[in-house]
Parts: sequence; C-alpha cells; structure tokens
Amino acid sequence: MPPLSAKPAAKAAAPKSAAGSLAGFCPWAGEEGGRVYLRPVGLMPIAAWAKGAAVPLAGGRFAFSTAELIVRDGLHHGASRIDRAFAPLSEIMAWGWERSRAVAEALDRQLGALTRARAPFAGLSPDRPQIMGIVNVTPDSFSDGGDFLDPGAAIAHGEAMLAAGADILDIGGESTRPGAVPVPPEEEERRVLPVIRHFAEKGATVSVDTRHARVMESAATAGARIVNDIAGLSDPDALPVVARTATPVVVMHMQGDPGTMQANPTYRDAALDVFDWLEERVARCVAAGVAPERIAVDPGIGFGKKTEHNLEILRHTALYHALGCTVLIGLSRKGFIGRLSREEPPKERLAGSLAAGLETLNQGAQILRVHDVAETAQARAVWEGLHRH
Repeated sequence: MPPLSAKPAAKAAAPKSAAGSLAGFCPWAGEEGGRVYLRPVGLMPIAAWAKGAAVPLAGGRFAFSTAELIVRDGLHHGASRIDRAFAPLSEIMAWGWERSRAVAEALDRQLGALTRARAPFAGLSPDRPQIMGIVNVTPDSFSDGGDFLDPGAAIAHGEAMLAAGADILDIGGESTRPGAVPVPPEEEERRVLPVIRHFAEKGATVSVDTRHARVMESAATAGARIVNDIAGLSDPDALPVVARTATPVVVMHMQGDPGTMQANPTYRDAALDVFDWLEERVARCVAAGVAPERIAVDPGIGFGKKTEHNLEILRHTALYHALGCTVLIGLSRKGFIGRLSREEPPKERLAGSLAAGLETLNQGAQILRVHDVAETAQARAVWEGLHRH
C-alpha cells in the first residue's frame, strides 16, 4: 500500500489536435448524409501564392489561406443543423481527417476544385473577367422588352455592345421574367437565328439564351458557340444536344419556372441549396461526356429567389468555385437592386448593378452578364488596374 502522502499517478496527456481552433467543432460532421463546404475568405493578391502564404483561387487574381467551413446534416425537410467556422486551411484539413475519411476526402476534392486553374471557356481566356452583353429579341423582357424585337434593331444593338467591349453576345428570343408566358421554339428560332448568323459570320462569340433543345441545336448550327440555359438543361433532349454538338454550356439554377418562380421561393439555406443543385447538374453533364472546362455555372440571381436569398448567394460567390467550373453571374438590373434602394425601374439600376457585379469579381467570378456594356467595361478596366499584380 503506498504511503498516504503519495501523489496519484499523472494521467497520460491526450494527444493534441492538429485542428487547432476547430478541435471541438461540429462533432457530428461524420454522420451519414452530412455535407461539408469550403468558402474562401480573406482573399489576397495572387502574389501571396508565389510567396508560399496562400493557395490560388481558380487560377485567377486572388489567393487564400483561410476559409469558412460549413457543415450541415442530410435532412431534406424540417429543421436542420448547420454549423459554420472560420479557420486556416491547414486546420480545416486536419479537422476533416479527425472526423472521418469521407469528410476529409470531400474537403480535399473541394480544395482541389477551388485551386485548379481554369481552362478557356468557349475559347475565351480566363485571365480577365469576361463581359456577356444581353441582346433580347423579345417583346416582353423585364428590362428592354420590345426595344430590339426587330432583327435589324437587335443587330445594331449587338454591334454597339461589341464596340463598347462585350466579349460575348447572349442572344435570346424568349422572355423569362417573372410571370412570363412560354414562347414556342419555332417562334424563338424565328427571332434569334438571323441575329446569331449575322454575328457568327463576323467571328463574334455568340451565346444562345434558351431552354429548348431544338433551339440549342439550330443555334449551334447557325454558329452559336455557347448555350445559356436558365432551366439548367431540364429539357430531356438538352443535355444530349450539348454533348453531341460539343457546345460549351451555362447551367443556371432556377426554382420553379418563370411563370411561378417568384410566388413563394423557399430554401433551407439558399447558397448551399443552390450549390447542391448545381453540383448534381455538373455531375450529370460530366457523366454525359461534357468536360468541366465546357461548363459554366450560374446561381440564378432573381430566378425563384427573394431579396435575402439573392444577397446570401452573392455573399457566397466564392463558394461556387468549388464546383470546378467557370462562374457566371447575371444580376444586371434585377429587381432586388430596386428593392434595396428606392424602387427604381430596371433602366435606372445601373449603379447597383455595377456595385454588386464588382463585388462578385472580388470573389473571382469569371463572367458578368449585363445590359450596360460600356459602363461595365469601364468599371472592369478600373478594377483590373487596382488588381494588377
């Protein structure tokens, strides 16, 4: 029997966690069905990568060493758990391995996608943000409906956009504003094909804004280099057309359809729900033979989203780089800008469009889809000057 004065034996010290500040974070992260997400924050000049202080973001002008780690459970209905933390990448990756192999591998895949340099999209260099000018050959678009319904007027408008600095012309013949009535594909073709042929013959990079497979195919035959589908390839024949014609595609998120999308849009978490939906669509495209470098993702600002949903998605723009594709943002003249300001009509929302657009460039967005090309090109020129390293 040891003497009463003897000290108890010291317990072995628990091994120190390499996860640092995250050691006790979200112990349930490894549960079945849980999801993890990485949102780069605190972006630095790309020179930080050369100095070994950070990793590159999508091959662009920014680098990062810290991220927001987001974890949510696999529930699809009712209350759900979402935990968030900010930490250095080294701690996040260590935390993943301490939770489970599946969590660690999911984080590793996302970090690989976030840091991978982007290939040219539709032949356009990723070295600078691209400007996609909107040409609505429609009688009823929310902003400029009827202004360019005549093919001659649409062509003149597109010529002016190219002269002002547009890198892409996005030509559409169906309004998809809230409450819009569908347009038959043959009428859509009648409106857009003459305009597409004109600019394709000039060598311009033309995108067709359509959700109909028939129009996608005829537009590609007429010379369109990009398909921009607000319905995310929901037409059963759309993905086969895109794969067969080898046309780069913009896959956009929309909750519902234009006729009903603003009735009562609901999300568990808008930014994450949109990410999950886009991730599934990208996987479908890749499985069909469409390479990631031929895919751009668009979170669909204003399509089945309330103001708070739009803002949450825009704050999380950098998150979408984890999908491994070009990121396109279309927010020009959208209604949330007026609601945040003084209810200005669409053509008086330029300042808000520029402010929000530049914020997404600050998070690495590669393409801006806009109505006001000259003003956006000037803003981009100043932005490039400020971020030239």
